[in-house]
Amino acid sequence: MPSLKDLKTRINSVKSTQKITSAMKMVAAAKLRRAQESAEKGRPYADRMQQIVNSLAVKADPSAAPALLIGNGSDKTHLLVIVSADRGLCGGFNGSITRQTRTEVARLQGEGKTVKLLMVGRKSADALRRELGDLYIDSLEGIQGTAVSYADAASIGETVRNGFESGEFDVVTVIFNKFKSAISQEVTLSRLIPAEVDSTQSEDDAGAGVSYEYEPEEDELLAAVLPRNISTQMYSALLESSAAELAARMTAMDNATRNAGDLIDRLTLVYNRSRQATITKELIEIISGAEAV
Repeated sequence: MPSLKDLKTRINSVKSTQKITSAMKMVAAAKLRRAQESAEKGRPYADRMQQIVNSLAVKADPSAAPALLIGNGSDKTHLLVIVSADRGLCGGFNGSITRQTRTEVARLQGEGKTVKLLMVGRKSADALRRELGDLYIDSLEGIQGTAVSYADAASIGETVRNGFESGEFDVVTVIFNKFKSAISQEVTLSRLIPAEVDSTQSEDDAGAGVSYEYEPEEDELLAAVLPRNISTQMYSALLESSAAELAARMTAMDNATRNAGDLIDRLTLVYNRSRQATITKELIEIISGAEAV
């Protein structure tokens, strides 16, 4: 059984840890509000951009449509853009992305596809480096946070477009955690190249009796809109991932603070019982010695 000194040291240690987790929870909660607002404000723009692509794709001439819309006629090489966090202590946030990446890589390789990985965030990159490190084309850090920059998303989009145009890969998919609520994040796979076109939505728009005349032609507009759409969808993914990371960290630190409190209560109870037993033993020894005299 540990001594009173050991128990006291353990209690003080857990109390110090509890102060740290409580502070981290409050910091994450303070940052979450701004990150959540940014993610929610970015959704309508990203959704509207996708609707524009859908509307243009319906009327575009398939024979003259840009490769970013219809692909290059092959799907042998896939690039997965993996968005994780640079830091840990956020529950299963990074683990869920890592597991989904393993699953997707195994699925594609099982179909005979060649897979390449562009890692955004340090945690998943470190977790998968030994297993899938030979598939990395680059590993980026310091992009996420409370001040996600569109310039960073545009830079990633440009890297993706240049690689596609040079024939390095045929299909590009981004994997990230989408913010749902403070206690819920959803692993999401979104295809960037070829652009995802929702035929159902396009048919609904056509059936609504809305007719647009475009100038210049749809193909020219698509050639200008599609590169911006890739950057916009990438920017939206970074915003969603940053908000989800802070929410996961806040929840994880709240649970850690509660668990530390429960552990302190249990250790304090053991300490008090041990102390009482020690005092009782000393009193018995004193009384026994007095009676013997």
